[in-house]
Amino acid sequence: MDFWQFFWLVVWSFLFIAYLMVLFNILADIFRDHGMSGWVKAVWIIFLILIPVLTALVYLIARGNSMAERQYAQVKQAQADADSYIRQVSSSKSPAEEIASAKSLLDSGTITQAEFDSIKAKALSA
Repeated sequence: MDFWQFFWLVVWSFLFIAYLMVLFNILADIFRDHGMSGWVKAVWIIFLILIPVLTALVYLIARGNSMAERQYAQVKQAQADADSYIRQVSSSKSPAEEIASAKSLLDSGTITQAEFDSIKAKALSA
């Protein structure tokens, strides 16, 4: 294999992987869009199978902006869910329970005295 064959192999491989990434993003967006009916989703998928490159370009031109908005909303919702879960988990123990838990870890030798003192100070300050 000479240099130019290798070069074109790399170029076409890159383009194919980029196309697959776009295709999977489009499929994810089709299923993420709750405002689109099931029949419209089916038509988009059928066209993605029959005429893949042209359909992908048309989809990106026609629905590209709303695609980004839906992805942003999903990321924002996931962040809010994670923050809510973290607040719920961190506030689920009372300071006395945290200190008792840390004391049992200290007694078993899992943590050091300095770590216990740090946990105790943090629990008492909350």
